[in-house]
Amino acid sequence: MEGGGSEDDPGEGFLRHLSRGSATKYQLLVYHADSLFHDKEYRNAVSKYTMALQQKKALSKTSKVRPSTGNSASTPQSQCLPSEIEVKYKMAECYTMLKQDKDAIAILDGIPSRQRTPKINMMLANLYKKAGQERPSVTSYKEVLRQCPLALDAILGLLSLSVKGAEVASMTMNVIQTVPNLDWLSVWIKAYAFVHTGDNSRAINTICSLEKKSLLRDNVDLLGSLADLYFRAGDNKNSVLKFEQAQMLDPYLIKGMDVYGYLLAREGRLEDVENLGCRLFNISDQHAEPWVVSGCHSFYSKRYSRALYLGAKAIQLNSNSVQALLLKGAALRNMGRVQEAIIHFREAIRLAPCRLDCYEGLIECYLASNSIREAMVMANNVYKTLGANAQTLTLLATVCLEDPVTQEKAKTLLDKALTQRPDYIKAVVKKAELLSREQKYEDGIALLRNALANQSDCVLHRILGDFLVAVNEYQEAMDQYSIALSLDPNDQKSLEGMQKMEKEESPTDATQEEDVDDMEGSGEEGDLEGSDSEAAQWADQEQWFGMQ
Repeated sequence: MEGGGSEDDPGEGFLRHLSRGSATKYQLLVYHADSLFHDKEYRNAVSKYTMALQQKKALSKTSKVRPSTGNSASTPQSQCLPSEIEVKYKMAECYTMLKQDKDAIAILDGIPSRQRTPKINMMLANLYKKAGQERPSVTSYKEVLRQCPLALDAILGLLSLSVKGAEVASMTMNVIQTVPNLDWLSVWIKAYAFVHTGDNSRAINTICSLEKKSLLRDNVDLLGSLADLYFRAGDNKNSVLKFEQAQMLDPYLIKGMDVYGYLLAREGRLEDVENLGCRLFNISDQHAEPWVVSGCHSFYSKRYSRALYLGAKAIQLNSNSVQALLLKGAALRNMGRVQEAIIHFREAIRLAPCRLDCYEGLIECYLASNSIREAMVMANNVYKTLGANAQTLTLLATVCLEDPVTQEKAKTLLDKALTQRPDYIKAVVKKAELLSREQKYEDGIALLRNALANQSDCVLHRILGDFLVAVNEYQEAMDQYSIALSLDPNDQKSLEGMQKMEKEESPTDATQEEDVDDMEGSGEEGDLEGSDSEAAQWADQEQWFGMQ
């Protein structure tokens, strides 16, 4: 019996058979869970992954009990089994899809540091960042870079957490020196360091220098970043041009198209916005951008309830979409739900502290609720944080214009802003508003003509029309209103200005026009009733999506 060898031991044979069965069951449970994950049944998938891990634990115990026989027949089978680390990563993915970030962090934290792959560290870094845990997020991003020095997303993650550009560059220095044609990377890091510190002008100049390099010429990512930077700097014309250039190079581009759609909508190009939305939906409806673009179309068509619903849907798909938060916040504000709007603008500021439009939305809410003191505090903080540039000076001046005591300060701030950027439209509009209050119409006309010398803008043409009416230049005023309407056919104020002039030119027809106005007024009541029913319809759908 002693010389018979252990391979004839019936106890060992039973354990080997049991081990094979457990291994097969573990493998099948993982495959089943993978299938459920791809069918978006995330809760069910988590349940099956959990069962698989329990089965793997039992399998490990069986392996420890079984004595070593020197037989390597089971080795290939064990090597083919799905990795326990990979199963935990997939569970974390399920939790993130279910918006249970704490559970995702817990499952990944349970993996020993030495066993964490770059993608596990990357997911942990992003989850920590989202949860506001900056220190562990930085540690995880650095670990990704240690393993993969060319991981650009990890570089951007570190820069977004205020890690100095020089420190990040030092972590990639060895690979830059050893791999050919990587001389652009240090300049790229420098450019995005400027982006994340809010230094838009230097970021634009640095990226423009990168774009001229043959390796990165016509790079869609760089063009998208450049477009976004022009937008942040208030240069909407160049922003639109860069977005169009990127879109021509990549017709399936989705990233950044929400900002592009917003800019088109602001210009009154609603047909282009509608076409853009349709094109994006044909590419994918699982991204926030198509919903935001359609929401912008609704918002600038004054269909605020529908814009609210579309913004809520975009946030469901991507809770970090700044443009979706701004859309929903603006819709809530225009519907009179100011306190709810404030919550959305604050969240947008948390996600994008260097974007001025987030602060503008919040300040508009404060002004709408007559909270001038809060608006002034916020505007001063933005001025100190983002620096004294044309945009922050204009924002502070906008708040100062609301208080009669600070009118002179507003004038000084606007003069400084226009000295820096004579073509900055928001500064020109606010200065014109101030001149109108002071009835300095000739000065206003000169200001507006100068601003329109190198650009064409609906609002500027309309305000110039108003000033020309004030000095009895009716024919030219009519021309300016016509130009404004050609740029934005939906601009109600230009239409009202033109209709008012037509009435004054034809006093004999005044009675007839009043009758027509009465008839139109009754029609408008019907439209309002329709909009209320539409609001109820979209509000119902909004509740269905769990949004308010």
